[in-house]
Amino acid sequence: MLAQTTNQTTVRFARPEDAETIIAFVRGLAVFEHESPERVHLTPAAILRDGFGERPVFEALIAEQEGAPVGFALFFPNYSTWEGVPGLYCEDLFVAEEARHSGAGHALLAALARIAHERGWARLELSVLDWNPARAFYEAHGMAHQQEWLPYRMEADAIARLASQASPIDGSTEG
Repeated sequence: MLAQTTNQTTVRFARPEDAETIIAFVRGLAVFEHESPERVHLTPAAILRDGFGERPVFEALIAEQEGAPVGFALFFPNYSTWEGVPGLYCEDLFVAEEARHSGAGHALLAALARIAHERGWARLELSVLDWNPARAFYEAHGMAHQQEWLPYRMEADAIARLASQASPIDGSTEG
């Protein structure tokens, strides 16, 4: 089990009892991103189902200082067809305002790198808002802005519209 310490920060894998803490950090991230925390629809049940259930779709790390949670990272594998191996995609990396510049962000990013390295995953990727001052932090740690790649996203309504145009998929294993 990962337990990495940097200065006074300890990083560990999240446990089911961390569900409310993860939600609080996601709401804190929403505020940081100039969004209302009410836009966060994440629930403890969703965390338990999707992070700790029968078929987990994400993992999370918790950064602690003096035994108190100060940040988290939520991640999952992606896949590189060019490399032929998985990579690690970090959906969220957040450190509470009072713990910023304390080494907690470094400890979380280093722990993500360690996980990717130990699992033989070829890449560590994340997305950063263009105005976020953390861009300099990521670049200082060896991450490069992929200027030629533009993110695209399809939201639920558009997914439903397009899905209604699809024929049934033969051999589906999804349940």
